Amino acid sequence: MKKILVPTDFSKHSEYALKVAAQIAKKDNSEIVIIHMLELPTTGSDAISSSHEIPELMLFKNVAIAKLDNLMNAPYLDGITVSKVIQFELAFDGIMNNGKCHNVDLIVVDSNGASGFQEMFIGSNTEKVVRNSEVPVLVIKREENDFNAKDFVFASDFSDEIKKPFKKVVDFANKFNSHIHLVNINTPNNFKSTSVAQKIMDKFTSEFEINNYSTHIYNDINVEKGILHFAKSINADLIGMSTHGRKGLSHFFNGSISEDLVNHAKRPVITFKI
Repeated sequence: MKKILVPTDFSKHSEYALKVAAQIAKKDNSEIVIIHMLELPTTGSDAISSSHEIPELMLFKNVAIAKLDNLMNAPYLDGITVSKVIQFELAFDGIMNNGKCHNVDLIVVDSNGASGFQEMFIGSNTEKVVRNSEVPVLVIKREENDFNAKDFVFASDFSDEIKKPFKKVVDFANKFNSHIHLVNINTPNNFKSTSVAQKIMDKFTSEFEINNYSTHIYNDINVEKGILHFAKSINADLIGMSTHGRKGLSHFFNGSISEDLVNHAKRPVITFKI
């Protein structure tokens, strides 16, 4: 991968994401683009002409520039080509627009997780990015001083639509010399016999050149819990999933396993858009 995009709000959690991005960049000789969006409350659609006078806007921007310059001087970024972007834009829009503008190959973001009404009604920028990004999104939940993907769990139903994103899964795994644990979660509502599930997985893997992998069939009450429990049982370093990017009412009523994992997993999660 050539470019990695890392949004920051200067919190310690966003720095966790930047530190992981730096480790990946050094391993793969990648560039990093750090972005900070200045989200200002306004009474209209134009931030400059409504709630904020220009001197106030410049004060916000200058403070952000100073913080970002200080961040870019961090020792863990030594030897990496790093560029910065600061602009007035909603965080989600800025992440998506800059991802396309800079032609990035990976977005690395932090997530504090969510619960209760906050999770149901508000959602997070991280969840929106996971749902909409065309490039892989790596979500970091805590400080990872030695990020690796030695044991990489990829959960799927291994249908034909997964074949395209799975190529990116294999590429990512190869960069980290990962052992890919391919897991099919069996649930009461979508049960397959072991022989049928294994046949589906064998047919799927036969179309790819994968050397370092194993297949697993895991039973649980739902897919999310199955993935989390299986990952814990092997002490996985990373969980991977593909996402449909459902929007609107379809997303609200059906939910998204990928976004649930982003909220609830303690391990890093990487998503690949179908």
